[in-house]
Amino acid sequence: MRPSNTDLIRSYAARLIIAVMVPVMLSGCAVAAAPCRISAAVIKTVPVVGKVVALPLDACAEIID
Repeated sequence: MRPSNTDLIRSYAARLIIAVMVPVMLSGCAVAAAPCRISAAVIKTVPVVGKVVALPLDACAEIID
């Protein structure tokens, strides 16, 4: 049996609400700064230029914190 359009819309709406509410509930500074920090950590592994390229990302994380 195929679900009706109403069921599909409710399912998508529930997923959207969850996708929006989880970041709001976890909206501490550490969570917001995580993408900058993770990117900086990955870029720092590049020899020679990694530390220089990661400086703006570190500054981004510090501003968010």
